[in-house]
Amino acid sequence: MAIEYPVAGFIVGLIVGMTGMGGALVMTPIMIFVFGISPAVAIGTDLIYASITKMFGAFQHWRQKTIDFGVVKWLSIGSLPGALLGALFVMMMQNSFDTKQLNSTIGKLLGVTYLLIVGVMLWRILRSRAQKYRPDEVPRPPKGKLIALGVVGGCIVGLTSVGSGTLFMAVLTMIYPVASAKLVGTDILQAVLVTGVAGLAHMSIGNVDTGLVTQLLVGSIPGILIGSKLTTKIPDMAVRAALMVMLFLSGMKLLS
Repeated sequence: MAIEYPVAGFIVGLIVGMTGMGGALVMTPIMIFVFGISPAVAIGTDLIYASITKMFGAFQHWRQKTIDFGVVKWLSIGSLPGALLGALFVMMMQNSFDTKQLNSTIGKLLGVTYLLIVGVMLWRILRSRAQKYRPDEVPRPPKGKLIALGVVGGCIVGLTSVGSGTLFMAVLTMIYPVASAKLVGTDILQAVLVTGVAGLAHMSIGNVDTGLVTQLLVGSIPGILIGSKLTTKIPDMAVRAALMVMLFLSGMKLLS
């Protein structure tokens, strides 16, 4: 077993456990630029890997009682069919394009998505500084708004593997600014569901490297367990800043 795969898995698992985001944003570029895997296979492999990894993080947050199951339910009503729709788009592209065209198209979609996520993350930071809330005074968002967020976010996840943590976290922070630990736990649990559904859809069309998934999990499972325990103790601003820089550079490279 190559040591770089478990090491990469551990780093990504640690980030996801601490912040509820960053899994696909870190792992997919690593698979494409470092391991030389095609974008289509990188997306499918990351989805399966992310779903299994986040199961362990969700379990830790369940033990800590930092999950809002009501929000998870309404998000999932939209995100699960949205994820299947995104994976269907990928399958349609595979049937219409040759391998080179497919990788180029998916790479550009990833690039645009990365830059979009950077913008959303910046907006989230600015909004969180402008508004202060007491967690016990924040009402749960309307069901319709959560379902709509689920559909859009799920489609993006199924299409690019990106957004199960970052996109949902950013929007949830805007509409439901509760305590950070509870937000992270809620996001991780819904991410287990949406990435699992999208990952199985990608597996059915041959876009998953199961051997690579196994090697990544060797590092990511202890990583996310450690990160989840640290989520209430370590400020995540430095992690988010590093993610934004990496995303911007990766986005520009994929679009060049």
